[in-house]
Parts: sequence; C-alpha cells; structure tokens
Amino acid sequence: MRFQSMLLVLLILAGYPVVAHAGSSNSLLDASPDGKWLLVANTDSGTVTVVDLEKRAKLHEIPVGDHPEGVSWIGSGPLAAVTIYREDHVLFLDAKEGKVLHRLDVDDEPYGIVADRAGKRAWITNDYPGSVAEIDLQAQKVVRKLAVGPFLRGIALSPDESRLYVTEFHSGKLHAIDIAKWAVVDSWPGQKTDNLSRSVVLHPSQPKAYLSHIRSITDVINARGSIFPQLSVCDLTLATPDKDGKMPKRRTSIPLDTFNEVYIVTNPWEAAISPDGKRIYTIYAGTDDMNLSAVLDDGYKEIQRIGTAITVGKNPRAVRVSPDGKQVFIYNALDFNVGIYQADSMKLMGTVPTTLPPKTEAWVRGKILFNSGKQPMTSARWIACSSCHPDGGNDGRVWKNPEGLRRTTSFFGLAHTHPLHWSADRDEVQDFEYTIRGKLMQGRGLFSGSMKPRIGFEPVELDEHLAGKSKDLDALAVYCNSFSFTLSPHIPAPGKLTEPAQRGKAIFFSAETKCATCHSGPYFTDSSLKKPFNLHDVGTGQDDPGEKMGPRYDTPTLLGVYRLPSYLHHGKAKNLEEVLTVFNRKDEHGKTSHLNKEQISDLVAFLKSLPYEPPPDETPNTVRDRVPPKR
Repeated sequence: MRFQSMLLVLLILAGYPVVAHAGSSNSLLDASPDGKWLLVANTDSGTVTVVDLEKRAKLHEIPVGDHPEGVSWIGSGPLAAVTIYREDHVLFLDAKEGKVLHRLDVDDEPYGIVADRAGKRAWITNDYPGSVAEIDLQAQKVVRKLAVGPFLRGIALSPDESRLYVTEFHSGKLHAIDIAKWAVVDSWPGQKTDNLSRSVVLHPSQPKAYLSHIRSITDVINARGSIFPQLSVCDLTLATPDKDGKMPKRRTSIPLDTFNEVYIVTNPWEAAISPDGKRIYTIYAGTDDMNLSAVLDDGYKEIQRIGTAITVGKNPRAVRVSPDGKQVFIYNALDFNVGIYQADSMKLMGTVPTTLPPKTEAWVRGKILFNSGKQPMTSARWIACSSCHPDGGNDGRVWKNPEGLRRTTSFFGLAHTHPLHWSADRDEVQDFEYTIRGKLMQGRGLFSGSMKPRIGFEPVELDEHLAGKSKDLDALAVYCNSFSFTLSPHIPAPGKLTEPAQRGKAIFFSAETKCATCHSGPYFTDSSLKKPFNLHDVGTGQDDPGEKMGPRYDTPTLLGVYRLPSYLHHGKAKNLEEVLTVFNRKDEHGKTSHLNKEQISDLVAFLKSLPYEPPPDETPNTVRDRVPPKR
C-alpha cells in the first residue's frame, strides 16, 4: 500500500471532508463552497464576473484593473479576492453586491492566489521576482514574504493546509513550502525541456500534484518536433532511499501528444480534479480541447483517458469542478464565456457570457490566430505562436535556429521598435507569414497569394509588402503590436530613481561609455525602419559557431530588461553584470572595462529601473497596425 502523509490518513479516518475546496489551486475560475456562484477573471477586459450557477446567468461584472490573473473565494463568500497582475495589487470584492471593497498593494506581478477554508489567510505568487506572500485576510495586509524561485505562477494549498506548492513558469519546477516554518522544504525539478507551467492542482486524498505544461525542444525547428504537450505528476511523499540506496522516482512525465492516439492537442493550460479524486479534466488552449481521464494511483501510468478529446470553446484557460462533483466549468477566454458541462458525460448544459470582447475586432481575431495550433496557422497542431511567446512574453529559451542561436524576445514595445528579429530581416509583423508557411508551423497561411521564396539566409521578407493584403495577417499584426510596458518595480515611485540608479544613469549617458549611442530615445534603442537599418557588431556574433546572419544585430529595447531570464542574442549572459563584463571585455558593446565594481553595480541598477516613466504611445518609428492608444 502506498505511503500517505500521517495527517491525511488521520483526517480520512476521522471522516473529515478532505476534498478539493474553493480556492485550493490558482485559476481564473473559482466556484463558491456551496456551489451557487462562480467567479470568472476576464483578463483582457479587466473585470471579474460573478455567475449565478442556479440561474446560469451573469449576476455582476466588476471592473478590477489591468489583467486579473487569479480569483479565490474567501471562506464561504460573498467576499472574494483577485490578483491584478499588471497593477501589482490584490483586490477584495463583495460578490453579492458586485463592488470592490479594498485594494492591497503587493509586490510585482501577482499571479496565482489560494485561500484557506476558514477565510483567515490567503497566499499569492509573484511572477517577478519569484516570491510568495501571505495575506492576513481579516487585517487585509501582507504579513510574510518568501523568495522561492524565478518566475512563480502556479500555487496550491494542501488538503491539510500545512503546505503550499508552487511552480516556476519557465522550468516547471515544483516547490513545497512548509507554512509553519515559512521555508521551502522540498522541490521536484523536471526535465530541462519543461516549460510554461502556470498551475498546479493537488489530489484531495493522495499525495500527488499535477502540473500542466509544455516541453520546448530548442534544437529542433520543426512543427512536429519543437513543442510537446505534457502533464507532470509529482509524488509528494518524503523521498527515502531503498535498500540499494537508490532514490525513488518522484516525478512522472506524461506525453499528451500521443494521449489521444493520432489526435494532437496543443498548449495544456491547467487541470482540475473531481472532489472524490477519481477524475482529472485537462484543457488545451491551443486546440480548444479537453480530456476527461480516470486518476490512477499506480506510480506509473497515473491517468487513463475516458473517451476521446472533446471540443470546447475558443482558447480555454480555466477549468473547475463543482463542489458536489456533478458539473465542470470551462472558461473559454476568446469566446468570452463559461461553458457548463455534466461532469460524467461532458455534455454541454449551457454557456454564460462573462464579458464583451475587448479592444477591437481585429485585436480579438489576431489573438485567436496567435493562440491557435490549428489551420490556417499550422497543419501539425503541436505548436502555436503563443507556445514561444505566451501572451506576448517570452518562453525563457534560447533556440538553435537555422541562422544561429536566438533568445526568444517578447513583444512589449514592438509597435515602436521595428524592424523585427535579431538580424532585422523583417520589417512588418505580416512577414511572419513566412514562419506560418515554413517548417516551424507548416500552416496553410493567412495570405492566399504567392511570395518570394526563401533563398538561404537572404532577407527576402524585406522585399515582400504584405500589409493590407490579408485581413487576418493585418489582425495578427494588430495583436502583436498591442503590448505595452509597465513601470519597473526597481523604482521608488513613478519618474523617480534610487541613488545608485541615478549614478548609473550618469554613467549610461556619459560620452565615455557610449551606452546611449545605440540604446537611444524613449525606448532605449536606435531601431528604425529607415534604411539602411541600424545594425551593430558588439562582439557577440563570434560566440556561436553556428551563426549564419551575424555579426551585426538590431539593438533591443532596454525597457523591461530587468525581468529577462538571460541576455544577448545567444542568451549566454545570465545577468546584466555579465553583459557589461564577461561579454564586453574588448569594449565592443559600449566602453565598460574602465568601470569598477561599484560603478558596474550602479549601471545595472539604472538598467533594472527601466522604464521608470511611461514611454510615449507615438514615436517617429511607430507602426500603423495596432490598437490605437486611449486618449
């Protein structure tokens, strides 16, 4: 018989209802303990919707702020809490009255939130810098913080409420936090290819954790070999060696690309487990699918598919099971509704609209295409644009592309920093039609006409002018050009710098270092669509023997540089200090060899402070295809 934690055994024997409860794992959805109401975080609309499940109708839609990413009931309700990712606070709501009660400022990028049954404590993950905070719900204040690991997102509270389990977004690594000790007491690393782990869900009675994520195979650039859907199952029992001194296997990786035989699913987003622990529901945001599976406690196969994958709405991003286990709720983010299903048969019982489509029609269509692993974007169904650029961000990876090593960049500020790619071989987002039709995605494409064929590494895309030739291509451009920066968390206040950063600013703009020669203007880049493009040899092209297009590269923006997992086009610099020292010994990337350690530290402090004030919505280099800024 498998070992279980002693406390769980005692709870079960005592008849304690050890089941998944409201708020036990992070999600955009949360069902109230009595099963009457549902909270829905509408990330793009900046609202939280309260759904009356008995009437299957929207009760309230509450404006909350820029990108709510997690919701949780407090106790039995009607109080609730929501994390506001881009505004760095947690809001407390009265779901019955449909109003905001209190705003709590927290550290940068709060993502997941869970709460205890008693409604006394809640815990949040902060994506950057990678910490967990404990909130006293009665006092509505943060009482403890804990640095855990880089880029934390998923969070779950154990059934006995003694531990938290959190996931690293870029690595899928799982950490256990002992709440009483307030310390990380265990970790479950995954494979080096594990990536984009947004959530973790716990079995209600077995010591198991389930992580939905992808695997990124960075040395293969092919639609059928680069991105794989995955489910990791972690054994949460204390690891002890066997009689031969070998440690037991504590993490099982389940490939989901073959889970439905020849039917491929893309971008697993999260999962939910039934209150009795017998079934798990897994959603796939890239192919609009869901799997219903039986949970096996065998330490090997772990889950067994029931039936075939079913089609749900567009871009499913959250799934919850009702407290009585009879219904399943799926948030279809790009249908802007919640689907209500029978839990045993997955028969659709109805849908409830949660919000109106935000921004513009073109933006919505562009986001649908960007997140799709289906035609016309790809024929293989393994990959979507969002597999490497999740919500316009980056996957934290360096890819071995045909042209050489390339660190994945984010799309923030993209509308103002054209041309595109490290080698500036594209001058409009519509040029990504070449990627859609190419080996990486193998899609039918968004443009029906012919294009100049690729010849070696010649930038033929610069000769093609695709803007205005396809409504879908233009919509994709509008979406990709829509991402804006938030202010750096490394500043004391908007428009202000710390003393070290002030000293670093003087060094940055000095005539001797020449940093501002290339990293110029409000976006700290000299990127321009005026030809010839401003490309620069900063001495890094020779660091990759496979480089085919260097050694001159486009200047990346420095805004938001503080939260990158690695630096330079090849990602070999692990921090900003290495950019200025290890990879600039010959002063080819500005002159920094004369700086002492304190000056390097000050310069880094300034770089981490960018942006310390909002950059302009319009520059001479701003492109046309984007969502117009609010006035």
